[in-house]
Amino acid sequence: MSAGDGQEPDEALFTLLEDEYAREILVETHEEPRSARALSETCDASRSTIYRRIERLQDHGLVESRQQLDPDGHHREVFVATLRRVSVELTDDGFVVEVDRAEEDAANRFTRLYEEFAG
Repeated sequence: MSAGDGQEPDEALFTLLEDEYAREILVETHEEPRSARALSETCDASRSTIYRRIERLQDHGLVESRQQLDPDGHHREVFVATLRRVSVELTDDGFVVEVDRAEEDAANRFTRLYEEFAG
């Protein structure tokens, strides 16, 4: 995991999860994919704020983007949380942070891809 801003990876993750918008994005995208527009409305934040947080969440592998086909035939980008659990353990050497992410099996991935293309 790379922090990209000079911070240690664990520290960067803690800073990200400390952010109210990042946490709300994770909660809102936990059960179903959401567009940036929907997240902007739900989180009461500008789309630029939402996109900045999504980018940081993606850098840490906590959110992924997908294409979703609208009923009118257009597609749009939606976001879904991959984070399932963060655990922190205090040891003699400091903190050990483990991040559990959702794993999508091949059958579910194929079904999702088919549904995205079929609408």
